[in-house]
Amino acid sequence: MTEYDYEDLGLVAGLEIHQQLDTATKLFCNCPTARREPEEAARSFERYLHPTRSELGEIDDAALEESRVEKTFEYLAFDTTCLVEEDDEPPHRLDDEAQEVVLEVASLLDMDVVDEAQVMRKIVVDGSNTSGFQRSTLVATDGVIQTSDGPVGVADLLLEEESAGRVEETDDGVQFSLDRLGIPLVEIGTEPDISSPAQMREAAEEIGMLLRSTGKVKRGLGTIRQDVNVSIAEGARVEMKGVQALDDLEDIVRKEVGRQVALLEIRDALEARDASVGDPQDVTEVFADTDSGVIAGAETVTAVPLYGFDGLVGTEIQPDRRLGTELSDHAKRSGAGGIFHTDELPAYGVTEAEVAALREAVGAGADDAVALVAAATDIAEQAIEAVAARAEVAIEGVPEETRGANDDGTSRYMRPLPGAARMYPETDVPPVELDPTEIESPELLTEKVERYQEEYGLDAGLAEQVAYGRRMLLFEAAVEAGIDATLAAGTLESTLTELRRDDVAVDRLTDDQLLSVLQLVEDGELAKEGVNPVLTTLAENPTLSPEEAVEEAGLAGVDEAAVRETIVEVVERNAQQVDEQGMGAFSALMGECMGALRGKADGELVSAVLREEIQKRA
Repeated sequence: MTEYDYEDLGLVAGLEIHQQLDTATKLFCNCPTARREPEEAARSFERYLHPTRSELGEIDDAALEESRVEKTFEYLAFDTTCLVEEDDEPPHRLDDEAQEVVLEVASLLDMDVVDEAQVMRKIVVDGSNTSGFQRSTLVATDGVIQTSDGPVGVADLLLEEESAGRVEETDDGVQFSLDRLGIPLVEIGTEPDISSPAQMREAAEEIGMLLRSTGKVKRGLGTIRQDVNVSIAEGARVEMKGVQALDDLEDIVRKEVGRQVALLEIRDALEARDASVGDPQDVTEVFADTDSGVIAGAETVTAVPLYGFDGLVGTEIQPDRRLGTELSDHAKRSGAGGIFHTDELPAYGVTEAEVAALREAVGAGADDAVALVAAATDIAEQAIEAVAARAEVAIEGVPEETRGANDDGTSRYMRPLPGAARMYPETDVPPVELDPTEIESPELLTEKVERYQEEYGLDAGLAEQVAYGRRMLLFEAAVEAGIDATLAAGTLESTLTELRRDDVAVDRLTDDQLLSVLQLVEDGELAKEGVNPVLTTLAENPTLSPEEAVEEAGLAGVDEAAVRETIVEVVERNAQQVDEQGMGAFSALMGECMGALRGKADGELVSAVLREEIQKRA
């Protein structure tokens, strides 16, 4: 992959991080924030959404384009779904717990908290909210984080409601799940101070560490999303939405820089050719007898001549993506399946004679390209207009737009960048006075790592695993309850990881169950060696109590006399080996003893008694 001179290109980048909070209830109602499976839905209902005007009578361009494609939105409702989530009842006041967490985040980012938080409506008509807008409130401004390449300003911190979860998309519309809608979400937006892909990743890691330091954010796939804003000196600001993994951030920035560089090169070539875009036309008759299955099955074929574009529509601007792909993205937004263009024809059943007839029909010469759409009449007409508009922009350079991040680090067109007309005040929720003076800034995860080593004697690797792990709060609760820190850390990190690799459903284990099992070990009622089988039993039978799981696993503790009796039997059975090797036989016999006791006795006790019995024979 080409590594650019980002300073020379004038790279300017910013980051938006959206993180779900792990609160008991949602932001504007008392429904739980736990996720559900679609098959658990009790019912569903449908909605149709359309954009509304701002207070100044304006309609946001992004919302308007989204609304041009008519879609039906189906929402899966659960036994916990309330009228607020269905948009059949006004929202309640801002959740108190979410307010506390977001103020903690503000303190960690060294931000200035606003005196009064005013909830706003942000128009969203893609179906991800039943109301047609997302509620969002500004909490703080003017923060900063540090990176190895210098400080990065934090422009704003917002508290908002999470959107509904997308389940399935069909030709007619989209199915959403309401279990996610309304989960409290913090949005953190940096200043455009990031000047390299590496700094982008470092900034995201720093913000992620600060968020997890609160101990009150959700973990797992989909609970945190990154949006990346990128521009270069002669390019334009482009927002890439939905970057899921930290590992993808650097790749996203590099490939967007490459896309803008390629689009600028295409612009220069088009300018040199005095390129222009003609008027869309109906060319259905050209393909009246076509053998192309896609075109033959369409009601209408529309085309647009791209004068001076020959050879450039097929130019690669990102891996496996070309200028033609960009045109196709815009056609798809109008409901078409995509486009054909003459840089790739004849192909797909389209003959050379048909290409020649197409060029003649629209007045395109050898230096020109033609793009065409085959679809239902209304879709074909709308789609080819969108293609023509995007081709016009190619002559100018790089368009400002919102794009979706792909898994391979490339991106696809989604919609225009939203403007100020997207936001207007929420009249159903009263403003909230915020008081950050009583909020204590939480201990940073980096500080926890150091404390765990110094206070509990954990090695650096295990201390970091626990501090950054999903069960950090449970570890601290266990230590506070008097449980050995090494036992707690090893069980919550190493043991659970080992069981997960063995396909044990450890996610079914509750914090209370894990804490109780650790307490049984601490109280001497369960050997450390019995933790794995007991947790496995609990995962398979979640209705059992930890004590019942010990019995079920056959690990009820044995007293020292019974342990000694078992060990004596092992030693006598291997008397010749003990006589010949003395303590050299210890390791082999230790394994046999532990197997015979099957986790019913602590390893340290078994070791001590075995050494004693070997020494007696010696």
